[in-house]
Amino acid sequence: MRGRFITIEGGEGAGKSTQAARLATALAEHGIAVLRTREPGGAPGSEVLRGLLLDGHVNWSPLAEAMLHFAARAEHSAQILRPALEAGMWVVCDRFFDSTMAYQGHAQGAGEPAVTALRRLLDLEPDLTVMLELELPLAMERLAARGRAADRYERLGEGFLAQVNQAFRVIAAAEPERCVVVSAGGGEHTVAAQVREAVFSRLSPV
Repeated sequence: MRGRFITIEGGEGAGKSTQAARLATALAEHGIAVLRTREPGGAPGSEVLRGLLLDGHVNWSPLAEAMLHFAARAEHSAQILRPALEAGMWVVCDRFFDSTMAYQGHAQGAGEPAVTALRRLLDLEPDLTVMLELELPLAMERLAARGRAADRYERLGEGFLAQVNQAFRVIAAAEPERCVVVSAGGGEHTVAAQVREAVFSRLSPV
């Protein structure tokens, strides 16, 4: 039996990595074989492309950047995601194609048609996407408190990040059968409980 594919999406500072880890733990506690992974990256070749995308040394055109994300995603899908799902594992992925639509398609201007075409070519859809929504002022506070150097997207500034957040809202509203929105403004434990409830109500783990 094919496993279930869950993606965790949202803007910068929303706690996607933390909540992906907590969700994977909750699924494992229910006896589910689970794989937690991330994008861009998740496979050796994809991690190489992650470095090119996030280090900021190249000023990619929006379309080229979207295509690089999907190149990394295609490798990740072929090497990691599809084999795990076919083996019956549940996969929790920190970011997937919605991030490319929000960042490159909307905020950077590659356009929705281009990203949609790449999504269709990839031909791998999540069973459920959890959208973590966080107001921008709190997101900026969290980013400042991380104590690490900002990546290329974080350095694009508040105006860019506001466009990304709005794009995620548009995506969630357009596909309510796949996307569930969870407020990320509470504490880590509170948000984790909300994510777990959303996932278990949509995709029964037993």
